Amino acid sequence: MKPLTILLIIIIYFGILILISNIVSKKDSGNDAFFKANKNSKWYLVAFGMIGTALSGVTFISVPGQVGSPDIQFKYFQFVLGNAIGFILIAKVLLPLYYRMNLTSIYSYIEQRLGHVAYKTAATIFLISRTIGSAARLYLVVIVLQRYVFNAFGVPFWVTVLISLGLIFAYTYRGGLKTIIITDTLQTLFLVSSVIFTIYFICSSLDYNIPEAFEAVKESSYSKIFFFEDWLKSNYFWKQILGGIFVTLAMVGLDQDLMQKNLSCKNIGEAQKNMFTFTGIFVVINIFFLSVGALLYMYAEKNGISVPLDAVTGKPRTDLLFPEIAFNYLTLVPAIVFLLGLTAATFATTDSALTALTTSFCVDFLGMDKAENAMNPNMVRTRHLVHIGFSLLMFLVILVIYLLNSDAVVGLIFKVAAYTYGPLLGLYSFGLFMKTKTVNDRYVPIICILAPGITFLISSYSTELFGNYQFAEELIILNGGLTFLGLLLISKKATTQTRF
Repeated sequence: MKPLTILLIIIIYFGILILISNIVSKKDSGNDAFFKANKNSKWYLVAFGMIGTALSGVTFISVPGQVGSPDIQFKYFQFVLGNAIGFILIAKVLLPLYYRMNLTSIYSYIEQRLGHVAYKTAATIFLISRTIGSAARLYLVVIVLQRYVFNAFGVPFWVTVLISLGLIFAYTYRGGLKTIIITDTLQTLFLVSSVIFTIYFICSSLDYNIPEAFEAVKESSYSKIFFFEDWLKSNYFWKQILGGIFVTLAMVGLDQDLMQKNLSCKNIGEAQKNMFTFTGIFVVINIFFLSVGALLYMYAEKNGISVPLDAVTGKPRTDLLFPEIAFNYLTLVPAIVFLLGLTAATFATTDSALTALTTSFCVDFLGMDKAENAMNPNMVRTRHLVHIGFSLLMFLVILVIYLLNSDAVVGLIFKVAAYTYGPLLGLYSFGLFMKTKTVNDRYVPIICILAPGITFLISSYSTELFGNYQFAEELIILNGGLTFLGLLLISKKATTQTRF
């Protein structure tokens, strides 16, 4: 597919999103609509739209790309099963708590339970982690757009990033969550359709019908799911399951981004229906992503296609296998389908993140949810400025990642994001389980810095300390546990037993 064709499709795509935004926010672009969608969202729209938020361009191109490694294959599905358990725990434990307290920002719970400094610490952790994580996700997809579209027009990388963030800002700054509930539903439709149609097109190219294709995937050397052989390795089954559970609890249940959508439902019953429905769809769609990966490698083998090389490092880059085949080897329609899916996966994640970052800062640091600020007309203007500020911050973070220019950096960025959620896990665990205790909260920031630091040291030397043991996603349990122990050290008896 020619770069000009790709560019025209992107322009049309964002034109539709901006049109939807103008229609949705025309009558109401106030802060209540931006932060909570007026507490009037339909649970089934939230459930479907959350798929696009929970997945990303990284899932879309990296998960299929990693399937070719003998030590990975379908390993990711073990993690997905852990995610599913985590989602159910969120629906049964955290959502009832948030609705009972009628929260706009979920970090307000920490203020009521552990104190003002602990509250600001939790909100700051979210702002740092979500900014870095969302920038890294967007970076990987902008790299694809740069390589296959904008290089042909001589557009520099920083301009591509600025255009991408500018388009996201254009359809989110007025309606916020109220707009995103609708646009993410549309983008998730593109995402799911893209995965299904991609499977169909690749199967046709390999002369398989759908049942034959899944049988071929099952019999291939790419489809091993469960790894029980060596508990010291990062792919070990129970590591992935436990990691999936606790990463989900921390990075979804304690994340303003994903929870903000749930809190826009009318009541707890609808929010839980949304979460259970979302869990089922999430598991199924990830099976499809992994199957796409196996089919891509089978297609590459048959047609003598090598994994593309990074333009700078010259090393094979599995993230580029999917776009390489879609744009250069399949016909026009499959290429368009891939482009729509990749665009939807990425921008559904980033638009939601920008809205959540704006909401958290406006509520947690500027107090826009306070009654005295509700009718202040200047608050909407201030919110717009905050939204611009986070867009520019994400732009700068992406440029830093680009300048560092290493696949390993992207992996490190996500690990850093996981490190920052460990303290959130410890804070909420302490609040929920230590009913008779509170903390000297002026020391909380120190604990939330020390715990990830100690976790990093233990992880770095785990092979020497624990007989070749390799930490995987379960590292967040260690991080959260160290935070919990630190909070115990600075704890004191609560004057009254908490109801929360």
